[in-house]
Amino acid sequence: MSLRLSGRLARRELRGGVRGFRVFLACLALGVAAIAAIGSVRSAIQTGLTQQGAALLGGDAQLEFTYRFASDDERAWMQQAATDLSEVVDFRSMAVVQQDGQSQRALTQVKAVDAAYPLLGTPKLEPSQSLPTALDGQNGLPGAVMDPVLMDRLGLSVGDRFALGTQNFVLSAALIHEPDGAADGFGLGPRTLVRTEDLQASGLLAPGTLFSTKYRLNLPPGANLEALSAEAKQSFEGTGMRWTDARNGAPGIAEFVARLSAFLVLVGLSGLAVGGIGVSAAVRAYLAQKTETIATLRTLGADRATIFQTYMIQIGVLSGIGITLGIALGAILPLLLAPLIEARLPVPAVFTLYHRPLAEAALYGLLTAFLFTLWPLARTEEVRAATLFRDALSSARALPRTAFVVATGIGLALLIASAAWFSGSARLTLWTATGLVGALVLLSLSALAIRKLARISTTAARGRPALRWALSAISDPREGAASVVLSLGLGLSVLAAVGQIDGTLRNAISGNLPDVAPSYFFVDIQKDQMPGFNKRLDSDPAVSRIEGAPMLRGIITQINGKPARDVAGDHWVLDGDRGVTYSAATPKNARVTAGTWWPEDYSGSPQVSFAAEEAEEMGLSLGDNLTVNILGRDITAEITSLREVDFSTAGIGFIMSMNPSALAGAPHSFIATVYAEEQAEAAILRDLAGQFPNITAIRVRDAIDRVSGLLAGLAAATSYGAGISLLTGFLVLIGAAAAGETARRYESAILKTLGADRRRILISFALRSVLLGAAAGSVALLTGILGGWAVATYIFDTGFSVIWTSALSIVLAGIFVTLGAGLAFALRPLAVRPARILRASD
Repeated sequence: MSLRLSGRLARRELRGGVRGFRVFLACLALGVAAIAAIGSVRSAIQTGLTQQGAALLGGDAQLEFTYRFASDDERAWMQQAATDLSEVVDFRSMAVVQQDGQSQRALTQVKAVDAAYPLLGTPKLEPSQSLPTALDGQNGLPGAVMDPVLMDRLGLSVGDRFALGTQNFVLSAALIHEPDGAADGFGLGPRTLVRTEDLQASGLLAPGTLFSTKYRLNLPPGANLEALSAEAKQSFEGTGMRWTDARNGAPGIAEFVARLSAFLVLVGLSGLAVGGIGVSAAVRAYLAQKTETIATLRTLGADRATIFQTYMIQIGVLSGIGITLGIALGAILPLLLAPLIEARLPVPAVFTLYHRPLAEAALYGLLTAFLFTLWPLARTEEVRAATLFRDALSSARALPRTAFVVATGIGLALLIASAAWFSGSARLTLWTATGLVGALVLLSLSALAIRKLARISTTAARGRPALRWALSAISDPREGAASVVLSLGLGLSVLAAVGQIDGTLRNAISGNLPDVAPSYFFVDIQKDQMPGFNKRLDSDPAVSRIEGAPMLRGIITQINGKPARDVAGDHWVLDGDRGVTYSAATPKNARVTAGTWWPEDYSGSPQVSFAAEEAEEMGLSLGDNLTVNILGRDITAEITSLREVDFSTAGIGFIMSMNPSALAGAPHSFIATVYAEEQAEAAILRDLAGQFPNITAIRVRDAIDRVSGLLAGLAAATSYGAGISLLTGFLVLIGAAAAGETARRYESAILKTLGADRRRILISFALRSVLLGAAAGSVALLTGILGGWAVATYIFDTGFSVIWTSALSIVLAGIFVTLGAGLAFALRPLAVRPARILRASD
């Protein structure tokens, strides 16, 4: 028969409305809406970063140098290219306040600016005033503005004095808004803003100290950024210059947003998979009710293709409705919540309708609906003319014809390929897909095992009728135990995996730190200060260990004469500058794994010892030549040894160590780590900072707290995505409970006829829900632990331990959710009159 006839039959069937497809539509719409909303917010942020790139950057373009100021030639090039030029110096220091004879210190990220700053935008200060006025100071002291968080930490008010290094400042205002703050990225301390010229006597910008300079350029109208970028890179080749322009004014934030949103979309796909289970269950239940209709059509001469096409068209139309609802919801929600979202974002966002994320969500929804409805639809082919009883589909074979299995495989491949393309991370997509498929397989097997175990346990439950009735119901394939375990279990699995990963990362960062991590990192120690520095610490019994090393920073620009990225790709070692040290003898904490260390009196051509693990990842070997730009000077050194570097101890670790003569004459400072008892840390900081005001102390515990706070935000965002999966699972659970209400009415009528009272029947229904919820939660717990272990081991390369508080909450969530849904649909079956139900079934 023709497709036209199938369309006519489908249209007649659809006249009955969508009463049996409410859960179908809700599951599909919710999953699509989540992905569309995430994508829309991502597009809004990306558009904001693009449109406001110059404002975020502080100019049309920026040239950045590491631990040095621009040379006269470099400045001349910038002045020739720009209409306006501003110099910014960025570094860490200690803000010191004297109060009642005691010194209070806190780490701060200092931004030193010139008179032209800012080229774009206006800082917001409290009390309101212009930045030049605030930085003019008063009573002979230069002025400064400071982040309110740092003011509270130090107990400062406007008009109070504080010191940076050996220079005193007066606090003129609180820094409420920094126009170019988003482009500066993650910092270990709150911001303090001063004039560069006011730091001349501070000792903080001495040769070899750790700072970066950023030169912001306003360009003539119509300037070609691409051409100018190429010219700058060619003119400053080998100087370590890094170029950024308004096309991507905050590259770190842009990359972070892209990666986080890609991950959240994949989490949203997990929710869509949960919804797919509900979609599949709804289609199966609908087709089970249509068995007699299908058999009648077969009697009238309809072939398999006509039957399949009829119901495929119906499900296709309903899927289109669900996807359309999801797209509408996903497009409208970000617009409605735009004021709240913008208030929480540190970057601009432009909220409007974006077609790409909506198309992406629609594609995901279409492929998911296809995957989860194809097999139930395929079973319509097995209904024959003689099949005129309701349970025909329940006895169908497990797998449909080969053509449908192949079509399912193609659909799954398209879904994974689409997710990989849209997310930009094939590896993450494959991991997510593998986890989802593995979880579905494990949950399906668990559902079969639970039914079998329930069937076996009914014998042991003799004498406890309520429990035996519950076990008998769970073992019945018509009761939908599989749908409950699959939908709720998968939603809880995603939530369990997120909880385990978050807890594992927190433990990896802070769990063992008291045993292995130093108390402080001290930087910017001058060479002539090292004897006094060590003397103070050597005499302190609370100090268990001191490690120190010369500290320079360099950018690897070439490997064997070729651009470094052409050889080593996008390895993290090539992202910006890396620590470089030197040592005549093999350091005590270094283990050379290949090659040999240079002699202590070696003074020949430069040699470098490279971190062994990173060398293997980058494809480096003994004899390779590295060109490293240090303070604008290219040093080409041969790799003569590889050594083991353990960064997990939070101690000193350098990717590169050179022979001393290779770096002779290069200005530098020293870095040191101090391992001490916690109660002695305050005295150590007070004494060293008082004796050497130019040095900067970074308390490791404070840095860990900053990173942990960032992880908490990421975990919260991910948990919201996982919560959508759980909500979808709850909808599926409600659908399963609603679909089983008729069977429970009949069951209640039979039990009442046999003498059971309402209380015992209710206990039976509750036990059924509790057992299914506990089973789903337990399987989800196992799946989540396996997923968390896989991510921790193979992606984050860290140890794994089960977070039992999160784990137990997952099991309890499974119990309470199924119990709530089960009891909600148990009230009407309890109130039925047996006679009415039994007469209706005759």
